[in-house]
Amino acid sequence: MDIQMLWWQWVLLGMGLMILEMFLPSFIALWFGLGAIVVGLVVWLFPQMDVSWAVFIWVLASGSFVILWFKVFKPSMVDKTKAGISRDAALGETGQVVKAPHGEGRGVVRFTMPVLGEDEWDFICVEEVVEGDKVFIKDFSGNTLIVSKSGV
Repeated sequence: MDIQMLWWQWVLLGMGLMILEMFLPSFIALWFGLGAIVVGLVVWLFPQMDVSWAVFIWVLASGSFVILWFKVFKPSMVDKTKAGISRDAALGETGQVVKAPHGEGRGVVRFTMPVLGEDEWDFICVEEVVEGDKVFIKDFSGNTLIVSKSGV
């Protein structure tokens, strides 16, 4: 029995796999779909190609796309959020006082970008600060920041 797949069938298979990717969380079907579209182009150029060669090219192209994604492109995409940064990396970050401390109490400082996953923190400051002042993280004391008004 001689099975023959036409070029447009490969392209249709590729588009179907790429559409299927929208409903899957794996991000794998996209590369197999792209591999099928590559095979569709090759079969369009060489219409008498045996289906076993087409399947071989599909597996090779899809595998290459998957390897390129996971080994080359995905690692180069750096997470640009500041969530999860270490405490040392948070030192020097600038925030604005939204509640000034009274006496021995603690104040509240707000950051434009979250620091360690939070945008508001309790703080202690040895200097006198009022609401609206800009403060810099100097250290951590448990779940409380130690801040100062100067960036030094």
